[in-house]
Amino acid sequence: MPIEKRRGLLSKLSSKISKYNSGSVHTPTQEEKTGFLKAQRLAYRCVTEIEKEMQEGWTELQATKRMETFLRDHGVKIFLHRPFAWFGDHARFDGYKRFTQFHPSKRKLQVNESFILDVSPVVDGYIGDIGYSSSLNKNAELDHGMKYLLKLRSELPKLFSSSMSSSEIWHKVDQDSKQNGFDNVHSLYPFAVLGHRVYKVHLPNISFPLLPISFASWFSLQGSFEFLSHKVLPELLTPDHEGEKTGLWAIEPHLGKGKTGFKFEEILVVEKNKAYWLDDEVPHVQKYGKLLEAV
Repeated sequence: MPIEKRRGLLSKLSSKISKYNSGSVHTPTQEEKTGFLKAQRLAYRCVTEIEKEMQEGWTELQATKRMETFLRDHGVKIFLHRPFAWFGDHARFDGYKRFTQFHPSKRKLQVNESFILDVSPVVDGYIGDIGYSSSLNKNAELDHGMKYLLKLRSELPKLFSSSMSSSEIWHKVDQDSKQNGFDNVHSLYPFAVLGHRVYKVHLPNISFPLLPISFASWFSLQGSFEFLSHKVLPELLTPDHEGEKTGLWAIEPHLGKGKTGFKFEEILVVEKNKAYWLDDEVPHVQKYGKLLEAV
């Protein structure tokens, strides 16, 4: 079945099923926030350490292997999904017909290209799913995109603490990004997700190899089980999500401009009357924040 038709069928189901109750819909405890912070910081440490090693000519598969090795060397045995690396125009997903085209490939990094690294280690049961954009050399398109994404980052807690539904937030981000000249790349993800809930998983800390490259391997074996057991759609911030917002969300706006794709992904805490980022000392804020200060 063509990928566009699959997305249409999933969209029709999403609005109704997203209202189902889920154990992830609750005000996070301090213990949970501490656990997720530890997992998120290890994930960011991974991508920033591998970023320092990357060179022209590296393949996406080489980068993902290095990220997996780093995390396993630091005690990680469970992943929500296999590590991803997208170089240059591969980070835009233009014209893709099969979900397998999203997976890392033997594509080589060119000296002037940007790239995205995305990992999701599970640490003591807590999911640390993050995305990070960078480049070997200064990249004007990437800087322009990250400057906009940091502005969006400052607005997202306000949107989540407002009376807007998840669906309305998705469409506002879509509309505003297009009005500012960007392409909405996360609309090409499975379910067109802007984000997904994170929660403590209750699986034995046993190492399994990540699944071979296929549609199913978008998530690891453990990750697939967890999402299915949580009813899937209540956990995904889709264009049709009408369920509760309260909980912990890995928010991942992914945009494109020219030949470049860029994103960030980090955990947003949503409580009854407020929303805030789990951590403000994240690498993309530290790296690109000066672009906003220069305005």
